[in-house]
Amino acid sequence: MPIFEYRCQECGTKYEVLHKSSENKNEIICPNCNSSNNKKLLSTFSASMGESNYSGNSCSTGNCDIPSSGGCDSGLCGLN
Repeated sequence: MPIFEYRCQECGTKYEVLHKSSENKNEIICPNCNSSNNKKLLSTFSASMGESNYSGNSCSTGNCDIPSSGGCDSGLCGLN
């Protein structure tokens, strides 16, 4: 089940809820003020690419020489 982020429209509290995306939104209750007046937020996510075989290379150092990735400048090397 995915984790969704919400912001309470009454008190401004930001909180996360683990539920099916098809679950009724009116059943989501703010843990701070018990209001059901909430707004679903757009969230970012993180994915692990596993262990890297490129030891010593890092996008943070600018030493990213993975040819198929587009390099550090593109931010697509997967090492950051």
